[in-house]
Amino acid sequence: MNRKIKADLFRYGGLSGTKGFIKGLRIPGFRYMYVMRKAAEGNKFSPKRLFFSMLRKKYSYKFGIQIPAATQIGEGFYIGHFGTIVINEKATIGKNCNIAHNVTIGQANRGKLKGFPTIGDNVWIGTGAVIVGNINIGSNVLIAPNAYVNVDVPEYSLVMGNPCKVVPKDNPCEGYINNILN
Repeated sequence: MNRKIKADLFRYGGLSGTKGFIKGLRIPGFRYMYVMRKAAEGNKFSPKRLFFSMLRKKYSYKFGIQIPAATQIGEGFYIGHFGTIVINEKATIGKNCNIAHNVTIGQANRGKLKGFPTIGDNVWIGTGAVIVGNINIGSNVLIAPNAYVNVDVPEYSLVMGNPCKVVPKDNPCEGYINNILN
């Protein structure tokens, strides 16, 4: 098991080892991320990659999660609840991020924000949040449920509302991001 998969697994209640892996496969968020990471490995036309790509597609429909295999996501990614999660292939997400259901991380097709978001490490993204455009979200940021984020967000901030309001805060993710593999 590679480091990214171990870190993803550990985020789900500190699971590790073979027993933890088997338990983890019963959790939809971990199962999807495991299959997605495996679908990104190896030669484009290898039987292993094709197998995991088909499984990823099946789980996309089953769980309502759309994360392309080529999406750059750091280790320790945690999907809190499955259902309607859409992440653009060109978005970049750092280490130890949490994401809830009904979240969209997408592109803006025109204007000064044309492009894709870059999200730092240790970011908690709440239910129903929308993050769009060529923006940078710093590390240690909490994005509140139903926030619409289309502006740059500095480190150690709390983001809430539509239009979003950015509030500086020490340790905004304390108690929200747990079980980090060192």
